[in-house]
Order: sequence, then C-alpha cells, then structure tokens
Amino acid sequence: MQPSDQSRADLDWRDGTVPVSRRFDDPYFSLGGGLDETRHVFLAGNDLPQRLRPGFHVAELGFGTGLNLLALAQVATMPIRFTSFEAFPMSVDELARAHGAFPELEPLARQLRDEWPQPRLRIGMVEAEVIHADAREALPRWQGRADAWFLDGFSPARNPELWGEALMAQVAGHTAPGGTFATYTAAGHVRRALAAAGFAVSRAPGFAGKRHMSRGHL
Repeated sequence: MQPSDQSRADLDWRDGTVPVSRRFDDPYFSLGGGLDETRHVFLAGNDLPQRLRPGFHVAELGFGTGLNLLALAQVATMPIRFTSFEAFPMSVDELARAHGAFPELEPLARQLRDEWPQPRLRIGMVEAEVIHADAREALPRWQGRADAWFLDGFSPARNPELWGEALMAQVAGHTAPGGTFATYTAAGHVRRALAAAGFAVSRAPGFAGKRHMSRGHL
C-alpha cells in the first residue's frame, strides 16, 4: 500500500542527488558524505560491527532513505534484526534517486527497493521491519527491545517532535540492559532527556568538522 499524500515524504533535491525535506527544511544525509557519516555516528557510535551477534536488534527513529540500514547490512555477517519508525516514507523512485549517491551500496539498495514499501524486508543478513507511523504513537505499542538505537530524526530545532522527553523515555523503555544509542546531535535538551530516561550519556567527536555527537548506554 502506498502512503497517502499527507504521510508521503515532501522533497526538494540538492545537487540532483541529496533529498531535502520541505516539511523540515533539512537534508536527509550529510552533504559532506552521507555514508561516511552513518559509519562514524551510528555504527562506530554504537561500537558496531564489533558487538553484533546472531539475533542482535538495532532500532531506529527516522528511516529516511534507508541509508543506515544499508550500511548496517554491509557489515552484518550473521542474522540480525532491525526495526525503524518512519512517519513520512519515500516512494521507490525517490529512494532510487537518493541511493544513486552511494554506488557501493547498490546491490543491497536494490534489495530494499524491490521489496518496498512492504513493512518487512530482508536486506543481506538483516531482517528488517519499517513501521510507517509516527514514532510517538507507534513506539509505546512496540513489543520489541533494541540492543542499539540509531536516533536519526531531522535536526531537533526543526523536528522537535522526535526528540522530546516522553519519546526518549520510550526509547529507554525499549532498550535491552546494557543497550546503547548514538545520534549526530549534541543538543543539550536531547542529552538531558536521554539522561533522564536512564542512559549514561557522553559526547564524542562529530562528523566532518561537527564538534560533537552524542552516544550512551543504558
């Protein structure tokens, strides 16, 4: 089932390949190198792939182009799980245009597009579920618990709904003991919300000249 117009991604394109949300006035991935950013922030920030084991579960706020899933699938050498929450999914054609910026991921990206927009996908060794809903409504109903979180909403200044205290508490409540999170943002209110939810939060060097990112463990 295709998303309705109200729930569809609303995009402009920068340099022909970088999708920019009109709704949030923010690009979907770094203009300085989206795949390198994903590897730095979300993979290394969660000590991946070192921590991966069969059945390891990664969860994500903000599926976007699927870049984080593709980067994870590229390094997964055993069966793992992935769940993402996305309120405004892209179309197959929009995904294809965005994926053109990452030719090394194309075999995995083609797998994703071939099964999109089904909610359950198999990408490499990753069994993925993309929940097409507002995370504020869907996460409290979710029955899973993640070993690692990718917190990848748009900028907190532009998309505050995905960074509030109540949602960060739900993230913690759906995290396995010793689980981790990583995010590109170091905004103070986000770090405080995660700390209040029970995470030990620290700052780390950001990507491509960005001073700080945040990471933590439960």
